[in-house]
Amino acid sequence: MTRSMFKSKIHRARITEAELYYEGSFTIDPELMEAADLLPYEQVSVVNVNNGERFETYVIPGEPGKRQFCLNGAAARKGAVGDEVIIMSYAAMSDEEARTYRPTVVLVDERNNIKSRYHEVLHSTNVYEALHADA
Repeated sequence: MTRSMFKSKIHRARITEAELYYEGSFTIDPELMEAADLLPYEQVSVVNVNNGERFETYVIPGEPGKRQFCLNGAAARKGAVGDEVIIMSYAAMSDEEARTYRPTVVLVDERNNIKSRYHEVLHSTNVYEALHADA
C-alpha cells in the first residue's frame, strides 16, 4: 500500500503578483522552493487564507532573491496581490515510510523572507493530544 502524505509547505506567503494572461502555474522564488523541497513543475495545492479559495497547480522558479509569489493564468483569479497563501506538496510513500516521515515547514514573514524552517514531528502516540490541543 502507498499513502499520499503531506511532504512540505510554505506557510502564509504573500502574493506579490497575478498575471492572468501568462500560461498557467505559480511562480515562486527558487530560494524558497529549495527551502520547502519543491522542484520546478512539482504539483502543489494552494490555499488562499484571505478568501478561502483552494486550487492545484504546479510551481515554476522565479528570480532568486525577489521573494516572488505570482499567480499565473487562471490561478490569477483565485487571489489578489497581498493575499496570504499556504502552498503544500504531497508525496506517495510506503506505509512504513509514511509512519516516520517528517514534513518540511517553511514559515515566512510579511515580506516573504524565511522566519523559520523545521521538520514537523507528530508521533502517533501524540495524535490525540495534537488534534485536541485547542479544545
